[in-house]
Amino acid sequence: MIDARDTALMARAVQLAWRGRYSTHPNPRVGCVIAKDGRILGEGWHERAGEAHAEVRAISQAGPEARGATVYVTLEPCSHFGRTPPCSRALIDAGVAHIFAATKDPNPAVSGRGLQQLRDAGVRVTEGLLAEEAAKLNPGFMKRMNTGRPFVRVKVAASLDGRTAMASGESQWITGADSRRDVQRLRAMSDAILTGVGTVLVDDPSLTVRRSELGDIGLATEPARQPLRVIADRDARTPPGARILQGGNVQVFCSSEALSTAPAQDLAALGVGITGVGWQSDGVDLGQLLDALGDIGINELLVEAGPRLAGAFVSGRLVDELWLYQAPLFLGSEGRPTVALPLENMADKVQWTVTDRRQIGDDQRWILALQ
Repeated sequence: MIDARDTALMARAVQLAWRGRYSTHPNPRVGCVIAKDGRILGEGWHERAGEAHAEVRAISQAGPEARGATVYVTLEPCSHFGRTPPCSRALIDAGVAHIFAATKDPNPAVSGRGLQQLRDAGVRVTEGLLAEEAAKLNPGFMKRMNTGRPFVRVKVAASLDGRTAMASGESQWITGADSRRDVQRLRAMSDAILTGVGTVLVDDPSLTVRRSELGDIGLATEPARQPLRVIADRDARTPPGARILQGGNVQVFCSSEALSTAPAQDLAALGVGITGVGWQSDGVDLGQLLDALGDIGINELLVEAGPRLAGAFVSGRLVDELWLYQAPLFLGSEGRPTVALPLENMADKVQWTVTDRRQIGDDQRWILALQ
């Protein structure tokens, strides 16, 4: 029997899990509460990959009182040895009596095993409490485990008339400082940021998380690392002196034919990862690119690119979320479009569902999902 007290304690576990949203990559965000008769004995959240999991932190805080207690955890406890021991065994050894698990681990190699170990040890198991809220903690981890590909967010900054730059390419700054700070937080949540070589050549972005611009967002810990910066670059034209290459942690996807060329070898000599994927006349094979990113553990991919690459994600229906920052200004009919998406008939329109809309300074931020 699930009562309001159980729901409130699981809600607390979800709240705790969000504290790791900038630092757990590539591990999932997990929160845990241990309670007895409604009194919280211990709580924890996963802060960084390789460090103690949420359950272990909560057990440590609860101490001997964990025996006979109830556990509320947002994700099925792990049942295997990785960089840390299995949490299912730690819970069994602590003597807990009942566990509420919001979601199963979606990894097909381990899904259900942790809960079964607990059942086999005599621990009562209840699944599904606040499952929807818990799943929102880890959209990328869930998607990668189920499909092999990361969760894709496309971010666009545009004017009221749907322009992302003047016809000359000038674009700094369309949105205000509050929106740019919000984008820094979006980057910090991402495992990787993708752009095209055209953007690198024209704008020379760094695409890093600038801690000084994040503002006070209640970080439990500093971001664990900078996101992987990914460049779609058919002919390996990225200049060796580009700002995006500074600090390393860069992956270039070029054509297979370009792998052996001098420009590609020069980038590799700088420590840049170089991978060959398929290209069509209209650009990179995004399916291959996403598969390759999934293979290296990328859960959440942020696309910050020009209209052509952003449009390719939309036309291929490969966008999970579109984050549109819209500023209260006009850039004129000759400005560059939000996405390159040549459509001729109303029947071809691309329809979105608004999942969130809010004011960010003077701008509007829309979060949209494809219908």
